[in-house]
Amino acid sequence: MDLSNIKPAAGSVRHNTRVGRGAGSGKGGTSTRGHKGAKSRSGYSRKIGFEGGQMPLQRRLPKWGFNNINRKEYKAINLNLLNTLAKSKGLEKIGLEELRQAGFISRSTLVKILANGTITRAITVEAHAFSEAAKAAIEAAGGSAQKIEK
Repeated sequence: MDLSNIKPAAGSVRHNTRVGRGAGSGKGGTSTRGHKGAKSRSGYSRKIGFEGGQMPLQRRLPKWGFNNINRKEYKAINLNLLNTLAKSKGLEKIGLEELRQAGFISRSTLVKILANGTITRAITVEAHAFSEAAKAAIEAAGGSAQKIEK
């Protein structure tokens, strides 16, 4: 066997049907597009969501709700998480950089400290927002809560 007698697998090579090449080809005239209508015209492309003239789904469904463009989305961090982070790493101050290095937040995340759990050591916490109970718990443990302006 050599390169001169290699053949492709049976049925794997087919030529495309050439439409619009005269009546004798069997695919002349309308070139398999049928008579009239948008799909028979040159340059036709269906619009996204078009359903053949039927009222499209995105127009049948009602709009619902309200999206406030000024909404600020905060990542909630609980006191028990701060407590375990401070214990495991031996930290006196927990800010955005420490939370970022621990993998809890990304670079552009706004952080709010919530009062779920307890805090047993005096640590300084820096965040964008605090719940009243969380601030009171941090200060009761001898630490301080410092608000960061974004």
